[in-house]
Amino acid sequence: MGKDMTRGIARQLLTETAETILSRRYYLKDGQGNVLENWESLCRRVADAIAGVDSGLEEYETLREQFFRMIYHLDFLPNSPCLMNAGTDLGQLSACFVLPVEDSMDGIFTSIHHGALVHKTGGGTGYSFSRLRPKNSAVRSTQGVASGPLSFAAVFDAATETIKQGGKRRGANMGVLRVDHPDIMDFITAKEDQSKFTNFNFSVAITDKFMEAAKNNQEYDLIDPSNRKVVCRMNAAKVFDKIVDLAWHNGEPGVFFIDAANRANATPQLGEFEATNPCGELPLLPL
Repeated sequence: MGKDMTRGIARQLLTETAETILSRRYYLKDGQGNVLENWESLCRRVADAIAGVDSGLEEYETLREQFFRMIYHLDFLPNSPCLMNAGTDLGQLSACFVLPVEDSMDGIFTSIHHGALVHKTGGGTGYSFSRLRPKNSAVRSTQGVASGPLSFAAVFDAATETIKQGGKRRGANMGVLRVDHPDIMDFITAKEDQSKFTNFNFSVAITDKFMEAAKNNQEYDLIDPSNRKVVCRMNAAKVFDKIVDLAWHNGEPGVFFIDAANRANATPQLGEFEATNPCGELPLLPL
């Protein structure tokens, strides 16, 4: 296929809006911000990089050309990090991550650091804040009190606001808190003010015990994750009604049926699901 015909097909396939987005976010640029690619060369870059794992095969050239045509004709599109980073020094091709958040300053800020690196390369991050001790809990190392999961979620949110994904797009986060965490009501209502946590989707991790209690209009236990002690009880039906009310109000929080997800976990020997990624909301094991 000649270059003129190829460019003609590209003009037919891609709208003006698509070309604008590609120029802003996907085409490689030089140090002055000048665009170095077009749709054809982007597709070639991605196809060459991905097909490179089969470079030792006899049918390598055929595979590479087939993959190029699939992308070029929009029959199949890899995710954004793949389109942005394949064939570059970054080489980070994954869009979806779940990062662990441990109940310590080192653990929390290590997660923020790792999240920033993921966002820089175009990925999105999911976090479970369920391991963090509730607000006003004692902190023995400082003789102080804990500020709770939401206060740290705000730090994650601020970091995401500051760090754009390699100048291409802003980061996306999923925040998850178990329904039996003592701070769950604060979490459920956190985005009632829609000016807060604007870089997060929030979902409540719903357990089987909670759903059974909600169905029977019973109370359920709220458990401090730092010592596994029951700190109080709440009416499950009222909590569930609040989730439904706010989901109707502005779409958040969502729900993540965590026990059901772990029953379907194909690799339980590697760990349990705690959270999902923000795009597609697929349960993933923490890295």
